[in-house]
Amino acid sequence: MPGRPSLAGRSLLVSRPAGRMGGGGSALRVCADHRGGINWLSLSPDGQRLLTGSEDGTARLWSTADGQCCALLQGHESYVTFCQLEDEAAFTCSADRTIRKWDVRTGQCLHVFRGHTSIVNRILVANNQLFSSSYDRTARAWSVDKGQVSQEFRGHRNCVLTLAYSAPWDLPGAPCAEEVGGLLVTGSTDGTAKVWQVASGCCHQTLRGHTGAVLCLVLDTPSHTAFTGSTDATIRAWDILSGEQLRVFREHQGSVICLELVNRHVYSGSADRTVKCWLADTGERVRTFAAHRHSVSALKYHAGTLFTGSGDARARAFDAQSGALQRVFRGHAFVINCIQVHEQVLYTASHDGALRLWDVRGLPCAPPPRPAAPARSRSRLFSNKVGCAAEPLPPA
Repeated sequence: MPGRPSLAGRSLLVSRPAGRMGGGGSALRVCADHRGGINWLSLSPDGQRLLTGSEDGTARLWSTADGQCCALLQGHESYVTFCQLEDEAAFTCSADRTIRKWDVRTGQCLHVFRGHTSIVNRILVANNQLFSSSYDRTARAWSVDKGQVSQEFRGHRNCVLTLAYSAPWDLPGAPCAEEVGGLLVTGSTDGTAKVWQVASGCCHQTLRGHTGAVLCLVLDTPSHTAFTGSTDATIRAWDILSGEQLRVFREHQGSVICLELVNRHVYSGSADRTVKCWLADTGERVRTFAAHRHSVSALKYHAGTLFTGSGDARARAFDAQSGALQRVFRGHAFVINCIQVHEQVLYTASHDGALRLWDVRGLPCAPPPRPAAPARSRSRLFSNKVGCAAEPLPPA
């Protein structure tokens, strides 16, 4: 398999149900069918399936009902960098410069999207469009049904890492929102984020201020605000319509790797081994979650609990309001690249090649924090991040 070296043979994990329910942090099931690290994990909107994309060049579909692999998606010629699962179709992108669309029932490849000239980093499916970012310094929009490029976004001076999309109906205050076809926001290693008019491909705004690569991005569509995290250790808030920098969040001591936006609170995971919670509207730090022994590589807020994944190969559950550590999930041997939560089960995907399922029953189900500003309708949020590497750790 061309691309990165496989981790096959390094993991001694097997696919099995655990002997007990995992109330103390033990795994319900360990799924180690992949022969390379898992780079991304996606949950379908209906919650019935999971999709994993791996260094072994394959993707796998899993049932959330029993944790069993229900389809092996083969066809990529190098490692899978990212994936997104919809109810009827799965989408994967790869270092082989292509994107693939798959039928979730049969595992058949429906379309191969060709056009990028380097590694495809991220994909995003929204409003019957597929958006992609690449090391070739471009982002692209594709027709989901036809597999053809409908627009290219050129202007970044280095690779494009992260993507977010705001549909026309999410921009009620924007002039000519329908005509521009929505806005695409991209973050790059050139230190900028750009806002693009999807219909024309024109750059609407360039968001300048970071002094390092933009690694992660979340978008709050009702307020037309983008939050970007960077290797310069800051988070910045921007008005995507005017391009104005609204505020800077400065207390991290290392790269900001991942972001989560919940009820006007921003959660940021960093290479400084902490997670911080901020008021989105003021930039004030509310609390710091400090229990990690390596970079924080993944975040997921669920029912009052903040779940984190780290380069120390542990996942953790914190009370989101108090910051108290509630549980540690041990068992992975390498960095945890992605986490999901569904119906009291935590899913963690790691560079050790394993998908682990954990019982999170018994954790307090607190209500989300109260908004710091007048409540707005829940927005469609898209968060992408760049995983962090970690030295191999002995299995716990």
